Amino acid sequence: MTGLLVVRPGALTTVQDRGRPGFAHLGVPRSGALDTAAYALANRLLGNAPDAAALETTLDGVALRALAPVTVAVTGAPCAVRVSGRPVAWGAAVRLLAGAELEVGRAESGLRGYMAVRGGLAVPPVLGSRSTDLLSGLGPPVLSAGTLLPVGPPGPDPAPAADGCPLPGPPSELLLPLRPGPRADWFTEASLAGLWRSVFRVSPRSNRIGLRTEAGTPLVRAREGELPSEGMVLGAVQVPPDGLPVVFLADHPVTGGYPVVGVVPPGRALDAAAQARPGTPVRFLRSR
Repeated sequence: MTGLLVVRPGALTTVQDRGRPGFAHLGVPRSGALDTAAYALANRLLGNAPDAAALETTLDGVALRALAPVTVAVTGAPCAVRVSGRPVAWGAAVRLLAGAELEVGRAESGLRGYMAVRGGLAVPPVLGSRSTDLLSGLGPPVLSAGTLLPVGPPGPDPAPAADGCPLPGPPSELLLPLRPGPRADWFTEASLAGLWRSVFRVSPRSNRIGLRTEAGTPLVRAREGELPSEGMVLGAVQVPPDGLPVVFLADHPVTGGYPVVGVVPPGRALDAAAQARPGTPVRFLRSR
């Protein structure tokens, strides 16, 4: 059979695609690849459909054994890539023979890598997506040693000029454009003015649910009490009682009761957030 056997699962490796948007009214989070540009590039290199499922690794990569000949590509956080001990290209299509072992090494910079296979990972979809959702538990489980990952039939050959340009490296400082609202009025004017000057840091408690911050100047509320739970979107910046912003990422809850000071629009900034390691400085830039 065509498939990949997990030899070393890594710290946190999950199956991801473009997620399952459109089900928030049922309490189902969006999920999907955090670094959307790196995920899309991995599929383009192989001629895959844009929504083909791939692996998202965290910091220390993954090791897989090919059960039949397959072609793979590794993008995202730069790292050493080896096939049966031999160095091969990162950011390019690589052919694996049956029995060959692919070793995706530790991220040299950044945090998350993407390993796509031609034909895509053919795990069963749930609500139209093959993504693992850490918050709701939907989708395939987090990878463990011995997991067998089926591979789908390959599509058309990739275009000869498929872009293999390396993506920008992880940020030395994470700059997040922030559109104020809907609950910016829950914070003092002085506190909001200070938000644009404050330098936070990425907290080690960050995960696929949200990028937590630390060390900056906490926001101060202008009113007492709590909000009833209301809908949350990708990129919402929620402020818990400690005053330190949390940027909601792909596995965020669909509702929440803490005030949302603003929203980071989807795009390059959230892709950069996916690669920001703990300790990275974070600044919010006022956006319209």
